Amino acid sequence: MAYCYEFKGFVPVVPEGTFVHPQAVLIGNVILGKGCYIGPGASLRGDFGKIVIGDGANVQDNCIMHSFPGRDAVVKVDGHIGHGAILHGCTVGRNALVGMNAVIMDGVNLGAESIVGAQAFIRGETVIPPRSMVVGSPAKIIREVSEKEVAWKTRGTAEYQQLARDCLARLKPVEPLNEVEAGRPEVAPSDVVSIQEARQQDT
Repeated sequence: MAYCYEFKGFVPVVPEGTFVHPQAVLIGNVILGKGCYIGPGASLRGDFGKIVIGDGANVQDNCIMHSFPGRDAVVKVDGHIGHGAILHGCTVGRNALVGMNAVIMDGVNLGAESIVGAQAFIRGETVIPPRSMVVGSPAKIIREVSEKEVAWKTRGTAEYQQLARDCLARLKPVEPLNEVEAGRPEVAPSDVVSIQEARQQDT
């Protein structure tokens, strides 16, 4: 289990079926939904404001979530938060994607099925309509997200939902090998299926 800390009477909530990496940190008023994936190095610090992660969402490696009193930090159902992103006192809508190392500030409301590009910076109190493609620093809406892009995003989030299940069942600490063993496969059998399915959907 992750490093979980009670703070001012608040204990993090992690339901059965949600995976939190042992090197993630959950502090205080943090409420995770079902089937979530919280990656290594993620810090969800609910000491001032509440942090809520919806069912099936993922918060990947080295992400930071924090908030102020009276202003929650929320990722809604099937939200997808890329490596190293920072979310502060904002709301990420249903099935939206936040790219790697993006920063979303207080009071931002990111609409459902929107996509935020890597390294984007969204200023505080910005309201982003659903299905917006948002890029740049400061970030701007450049167009509407296409049906194909929504399908691509949804498929990627489903992979993280499966990863949560796989990690709960099969992740374990081990000592490293001194050298590559004979017959080591390139990918796991389940990954081969995923690659084939992704290619079929792209055609």
